[in-house]
Amino acid sequence: MDEKPFKIFVVEDDEWYNRLLVHNLSMNPDYEIESFTSGKECLNNLHKDPDVVTLDYRLPDMKGLEILKQIKSENEEIQVILISEQDEIEVVVELLKYGAYDYIVKSKDIRERLLNTVNNIRKGERLKREIVTLRSEVKKKYNFENTIIGNSPATKKIFSLIEKATRTNISVMVTGETGTGKELVAKAIHYNSQRANKPFIAVNMAAIPKDLTESELFGHEKGAFTGANIRRIGKFEEANGGTLFLDEIAEMDISLQAKLLRALQEKEIVRIGSNKSIKTDSRIIVATNQNLQDAVLKGNFRQDLYYRLFGLSIELPALRNRGNDIITLSKHFIKEFCTENKLPVKSLTTSAVGKLRSYSFPGNIRELKSVIELAITLSDNEEITDESIVLGNDALFNDKLDGEMSLREYNIRIVKKYLDKYDNNTKIVADKLDIGVATIYRMLKETK
Repeated sequence: MDEKPFKIFVVEDDEWYNRLLVHNLSMNPDYEIESFTSGKECLNNLHKDPDVVTLDYRLPDMKGLEILKQIKSENEEIQVILISEQDEIEVVVELLKYGAYDYIVKSKDIRERLLNTVNNIRKGERLKREIVTLRSEVKKKYNFENTIIGNSPATKKIFSLIEKATRTNISVMVTGETGTGKELVAKAIHYNSQRANKPFIAVNMAAIPKDLTESELFGHEKGAFTGANIRRIGKFEEANGGTLFLDEIAEMDISLQAKLLRALQEKEIVRIGSNKSIKTDSRIIVATNQNLQDAVLKGNFRQDLYYRLFGLSIELPALRNRGNDIITLSKHFIKEFCTENKLPVKSLTTSAVGKLRSYSFPGNIRELKSVIELAITLSDNEEITDESIVLGNDALFNDKLDGEMSLREYNIRIVKKYLDKYDNNTKIVADKLDIGVATIYRMLKETK
């Protein structure tokens, strides 16, 4: 049910035609109709907030265009349908230019045309309200407190930095280990900023094949290359007015970094196969789990791009450095998972709490969420005991720690194990380990 009646003003000086329009529109019980015989009467009643005005183009006291301009000046959300005895193309073009929704010629089929037009307007208004509601819900979902769960000093510092980031359009660089919630932070910044009603577009640079990255970011014209059968709008254009989140930015091929730098500096892009520059306006947030300064020193990342992206730096702490947040997050995930699965909310025993606190969680929040969901599934009663909590070092790593190796050697060994398990499919392994395909190739190259 709509929050308010769908209100229509009928403005027509011909008494018979006025009654005809009112009769036709009143056949829909959801419409609230009010009629006037002059332009001034209509304008004096705009405070009643009509959704639609059907307006006779030739009224005795005012011209239709003049009334249209005043209506739109008062409230541009009011849709105006001009009705006239004449089909004058120049007049139609002028009226549409100033915001008229439609121009209908008085004829025997005006009833059907008018009802269809009003119905389309009403559908559009419903869609607008749904979008406003959805955006409000999304904004609530990405409220700081709903995004970053915890009360540790490290978490409160993140709150402070996110709040500062929402005040301006400064570029933001989010760093931290895999699984610490970098994309959630980016969304929290976007949905609490002035750009909240515009798109949030996320791009994982590690998941895009090298030869498709330019097209993905900047788009291409039809026929630009083999297989380009249609024009493609790139992520920069999609994010126009909103936020473009470039995740795993360190994985971007250095040959494309110059084009990214130009797009950021000039605020314009050029689609592949085109010579036309397209202006863009998007806030840039990047994320990485690597040290970009080291990448610059090694020649894998452009120094000028690094300084262009740096902006406000937000470093997300590892879960093991967030104290009691581990338990706060655990309780949050328990409530969330139990609610979604229509289960009674379970509690953690003292032994379960001790086991969670003693573990380092190399996979951070993402790993904790999986551990909790599995524990709920395995537990047989309303309490989660330490026996239901299966940690990574229980199953995966114990047999690997007999010898002494460097962390890099352990990482390479894990990657090889996954490659064996998934028939050397680097894309699947990258997804499973949450790393870039390029990272896998680089690690394998180091072993040769």
